[in-house]
Amino acid sequence: MAKLVIIDDEAAILELMSKLCRAAGHTVFGCTTGVDGMAAIRTQQPDLVIVDLRIGDVNGLDLVSMCQEQFPNTAVIMVTGHGSVETAVEAMRLGAFDYLTKPFDLGDLIKTVNQALNRNNPNASAASLTPSLATVRSTTSSKLIGHSDAIQRIFEIVRRVADNDSPVLLEGEFGVGKHMVARALHEASRRNSAPFKELQCSAMPEDALEAELFGHTNGAGGIFSRANGGTVHLAEVHVLPQRIQAQLNTFLDEMQSRRSAWNTSNSGSDFRLVVSTTICLEEASQKAIFREDLYYKLSVVPLKIPPLRERREDIKPLVDHFLRELSDRTDSRAKSIDAYALEFLEKYSWPGNVSELRNAVERACAFAENDRIRPADLPTKVSQQIEVPTSATSSGITQLPIGSTLDDFIRGQERLFIQETLKYNNGSREKTASMLGVSIATLYRKMGLNVDRKTTA
Repeated sequence: MAKLVIIDDEAAILELMSKLCRAAGHTVFGCTTGVDGMAAIRTQQPDLVIVDLRIGDVNGLDLVSMCQEQFPNTAVIMVTGHGSVETAVEAMRLGAFDYLTKPFDLGDLIKTVNQALNRNNPNASAASLTPSLATVRSTTSSKLIGHSDAIQRIFEIVRRVADNDSPVLLEGEFGVGKHMVARALHEASRRNSAPFKELQCSAMPEDALEAELFGHTNGAGGIFSRANGGTVHLAEVHVLPQRIQAQLNTFLDEMQSRRSAWNTSNSGSDFRLVVSTTICLEEASQKAIFREDLYYKLSVVPLKIPPLRERREDIKPLVDHFLRELSDRTDSRAKSIDAYALEFLEKYSWPGNVSELRNAVERACAFAENDRIRPADLPTKVSQQIEVPTSATSSGITQLPIGSTLDDFIRGQERLFIQETLKYNNGSREKTASMLGVSIATLYRKMGLNVDRKTTA
């Protein structure tokens, strides 16, 4: 097959990438330093280099430049963290074929490798990627998890529209799993052996975003051409500047015209478009924040992803999935979770949704002893909140901050009681002090006010 040099100073990631590429039939030379990597490139003259953007002794961009100048026939794939997408786009300008954002899907690695190796053979069959993907299909993180009616409806919609090439609009709060739904659409479709490309529209300035979408001045293609035959997911599409909205609108019109004229996918940019947003895009279009004509093009299949607090029955299967995922990643025995700890997780409101839950489980695994997660292992904001009835005769619920001192709790409840009594007395502090049976000076002290302030009669 092909000869690859992989350079990454994280030994575990280097080993994983090397293992996958060897399983795909390639010869791999792994290096943990930039100096060793450059030496391997000069000695082996590989077909492909995979390099991390941040290596301890060498800047990954320097390696891209060196390959472009000295070995122009060697393709380069940049690996970068979420916070370095703009720099990865700079790598594209320098001649890199593509980039992968950590944590990347294992299937995406193999697909991008094959696409880079076949870059001079546009007629290479996408089906040729299937054997190598078979070894990683079981490890993909694209599976949708949940038992709730809401998530089951999403499963059904994904199944029904997977092979429909109409654009899909995903709406939902941060962390609800829009990325997972986009990937599930791709994996369930006939395009699943072609690339899945994702772009965070808020991750880079306007000029870099324009280049990444529509191509670079050095001739490198944009994300749509690199995903040819596959799926493009534009996340946070609502932040696109008006100028780029207009360009995207025109671009989609041109793609549609070519497909209609040729009645074929051989237009050079055959892709399925999925976009996602954390706001109501229809309202944004009505307020002229987002182009109305572009909104209608993108929302052919609208799909709203509900927040985790509205589907609490999905928390347990998600926790079980994250525990298995962490076990596979660390090559260790999966931890279990105490029933009381799970109860805390199921009662928490999860403002960060599935992403916050994943982080909480990972944190708990780091602190857990004897392979069992208990309430004390959970994040403080989760484990220190319990719900109790407000009184024996009331159906109301209040939360108690377990873990705080008794004095702090009493002071907090005392101040709350004073505030409610003040409201009852229309703000009169004299009436409130009399009703509570304390002096006006005591009332002011407990409220944190100066005694010399005038009272309200």
